[in-house]
Amino acid sequence: MQEKAYNEPVHLISTVSEILNIHPQTLRQYEREGLIKPSRTNGKIRLYSQKDIDNIKYVLKLTRDYGINLAGVSYILEQNKKMSSLEKEIISYKENSSKSLIVQKSSFDIIVFEEE
Repeated sequence: MQEKAYNEPVHLISTVSEILNIHPQTLRQYEREGLIKPSRTNGKIRLYSQKDIDNIKYVLKLTRDYGINLAGVSYILEQNKKMSSLEKEIISYKENSSKSLIVQKSSFDIIVFEEE
């Protein structure tokens, strides 16, 4: 039940910009760049969940604290998604098998050995 509340889009752009102390145009820019994807009402009003707000905080940390430009942030977010997907795949495999796992997703091999 708590996860639903975390993912529930309820905050307007004005509320989010106030919460994060940023201009609404910054949020619109992040959306244009594909860094965030707020939900939309039938009237096309942007609505943000707490998860969206946390993602925006992460983008702000990368840009403000580490000086990473938006293209770099986009790349980092893409790599994070890939890593998360691989982690889920490994966990799923480990739960359903007692053998070793070798996954080739790119030029790197991921090898997982289980102790018996």
